Amino acid sequence: MDNLKLEDIAKLAGVSRSTVSRVINSSPNVDPATRKRVEKIIDSTGYHPNLAARSLVSQRTNIIGLVIPKTTETFFTDPYFPQLTQGVAFACNNNHLTLSLFLVGNEEDEAEITPRITRRGMLDGILVQSSEKMDKLFKKLLSSSMPYLALGRPQEEEAVNYIDVDNVRGAKQAANHLIGLGYQRIGMITGAIQSTAATDRSEGFRQAMSKAQRKIEPGLVAEGDFSEISGYEAMKKILSHRPDAIFSQSDIMAIGAMRAVREAGLSVPEDIAFVGYDDLPIASVSTTKLTTIRQPITHFGIKAVEMLLDMIENGTKVANRMILGTELVIRETCGAGIRTTFSAPKSEEIESVPNSLDIIGGTTDQ
Repeated sequence: MDNLKLEDIAKLAGVSRSTVSRVINSSPNVDPATRKRVEKIIDSTGYHPNLAARSLVSQRTNIIGLVIPKTTETFFTDPYFPQLTQGVAFACNNNHLTLSLFLVGNEEDEAEITPRITRRGMLDGILVQSSEKMDKLFKKLLSSSMPYLALGRPQEEEAVNYIDVDNVRGAKQAANHLIGLGYQRIGMITGAIQSTAATDRSEGFRQAMSKAQRKIEPGLVAEGDFSEISGYEAMKKILSHRPDAIFSQSDIMAIGAMRAVREAGLSVPEDIAFVGYDDLPIASVSTTKLTTIRQPITHFGIKAVEMLLDMIENGTKVANRMILGTELVIRETCGAGIRTTFSAPKSEEIESVPNSLDIIGGTTDQ
């Protein structure tokens, strides 16, 4: 058949146009049975996509941007962002897209970069790491026709497309695990208060403590900024209030906090137990292996590209949202192996979040 279009193949196969596009571009994220059906239709019709013509007609560049509010130095020293970028780059490669990375360390960087990335013709779409530094960029994107996706729930949610992990539920898992092990003086090291991730993790911790009828002493809570040194300094403030367990809102802060504990002549987990958040590689190779809440960082990056690509190809009339689940990974720092109050899972056992959320095309009630 001559002059067949992508839409014709989609109609014959009973799938969406974006699904046919993913099959043609060899994306791995297509159901095998669906892929086989689409390929059969393509073979039987003799359809051959004219990629150059499609590019000219659609004015696609096949380039997407990744904007991260970090300087070059902090980007490469924080293990979270290279892992996130790895997932984004993997998905770009599988979908024959080019990735352009933009690091925004200050207002001058933002002022210089924003006009370039919001102007159509340079990029097909943009992924933006949520941060209070990115508020101006989000406002620009809202008033433009550029497809975009926030990585993490932004401060202003109205009409914003984003992907996030269930930080409230993840923090509940951490707190409930420590409560279940019988700890009485449970403290928390938070991320920066401007961060929605820190806000949500603090909320989950408070909900779990409230349900267990536990009071949170102000002296047992200190603010960090997700860096190791901030975890160290926060722990030094908390130590005088005699905690017996700490929920750290990031693994990196937990590493700094445990250093402060050891410098004070105390032991982990015998004197103070820890649960972190992220499950970065450092969590499983530290001197005392860290019990932590695993968020799917690499998978997060992959799903973000898939969501953005779907918006580029199909457009969107409603806010697109996706929430991914978390897992409790039990290792050594929580003291599960030496506590008898609670029959805890064995070391390295993973407790999955039931009914983890995967939501597109609307908001979710937490």
